[in-house]
Amino acid sequence: MTLPEFIYYIGYSLDKRYKLKRQQRLPHTVISIGNVTIGGTGKTPATIDVAEEAKKRGFSPIILTRGYKGNAKGPCLVQRSEVRSQKSEGKSSKQDSSLLFGDEPVLMADRLKDVPIVKCADRYEGAMFFLQNYEPSAMNYEPIFILDDGFQHWRLYRDMDIVLIDGSNPFGNRRLLPVGPLREPLSELKRAGMFVITKTKNESLINELKGFNSAAPVYFSEYEIRRLKNASGKEFPVEVLKHKRVYAFCGLANPESFKQTALSVCGELSGFKAYRDHHSYTISDMRYLEEQSKKTECDFLLTTEKDMVKIKGMNIPENLLCVEIDFSIDRGFFDSVFKNIS
Repeated sequence: MTLPEFIYYIGYSLDKRYKLKRQQRLPHTVISIGNVTIGGTGKTPATIDVAEEAKKRGFSPIILTRGYKGNAKGPCLVQRSEVRSQKSEGKSSKQDSSLLFGDEPVLMADRLKDVPIVKCADRYEGAMFFLQNYEPSAMNYEPIFILDDGFQHWRLYRDMDIVLIDGSNPFGNRRLLPVGPLREPLSELKRAGMFVITKTKNESLINELKGFNSAAPVYFSEYEIRRLKNASGKEFPVEVLKHKRVYAFCGLANPESFKQTALSVCGELSGFKAYRDHHSYTISDMRYLEEQSKKTECDFLLTTEKDMVKIKGMNIPENLLCVEIDFSIDRGFFDSVFKNIS
């Protein structure tokens, strides 16, 4: 272990010990969806799908999220994205939903129109805010809390920890932050209730996961493109991109994954631009992308749902579409998740 890793590990251990001693429980079931690495393993699509399945099975899901990079302080309900006018260079003249709540919470709010999404760094505080201000007895079914990115959130007790592993690059160089992508030692996978291997069906990974945790079942998931949408929400079939030239861009932790997605649905990529994860787009960015669209003579600009949330209020080229992704997994996964919840 290098010195930077050792310093990180000491801080991680002290934080974990402090918060576990003060861990609190909610009066309702809590399911966590998380991972052991930084970056994109597919937590947002998985959270959306688990919430949708919870509704189908007679529960009233409430999502608890940190709202990474959202400016809103204290516990609050996440609102859907709105189109804002741009009057000056830089960010929106009014704080739009993605700036207030974070891009991923707003994406979930757009997709889950009747599921409450509570933003608060302290997920227990956020849950209590909801329970105290929105009477659960008025809800149609039994409340169930879904904790977005919660595997390291020691403050709140979970009834089930679902851990997602990127099958294409499970653990990077297997080093702790800041040297590698690991948030905690791989031995902590022993806490998982179940594993989901995402993006690639990496069957060789099963034995390694079983070595860390033999009791947790392992499932494979795929990401399916549901449809395409423009900034106003108009839907298009995926076939629109067939045999077309596309210039793709994104602000994701794993841009290569989106690049491969774009290649799978279009004729060819005329160009690709990767911004940093959670990038805050500016007017200059949009001008650059429009210039690239013309320069490369592409038919369409293509981005992700998460990125579209952040650029709705800008002057968006008419040929800009986003890809709407679904989390697809065997029905047995949901049976395992919900079987012990009354």
